[in-house]
Amino acid sequence: MNIEELREYCISIKGATESFPFDESTLVFKVMEKMFAYIALDPKDGQFAVNLKCDPEKSIELRERYQGVKNGIHMPQGLLWNAVYLESDVPDVLIQELIKHSVEEVIKKLPKKKQVEYYE
Repeated sequence: MNIEELREYCISIKGATESFPFDESTLVFKVMEKMFAYIALDPKDGQFAVNLKCDPEKSIELRERYQGVKNGIHMPQGLLWNAVYLESDVPDVLIQELIKHSVEEVIKKLPKKKQVEYYE
């Protein structure tokens, strides 16, 4: 998956918005005003990586299985965000699944009323 495909997929998510709230080179995707993905458009190492929310247990499994899944960039040593490198050993279908999972992780943290609103 390249960066254009990633962007197209992220904005195809129900209710997704995109913006540059931090600076002009960090593209952020949100649902219900909460961030589910972000990507640096000028990566220091030259490799694009999308940062996605993830269940901690799933994060451990993914990081053990794929070289292209690492601790989230700009995130403390935690398991709640993963950096998923594009054009790596992570299949495109899995990247799409992880984007959906990230959205689900965001939605499940919202108040019940907001969750119902999103899924209507």
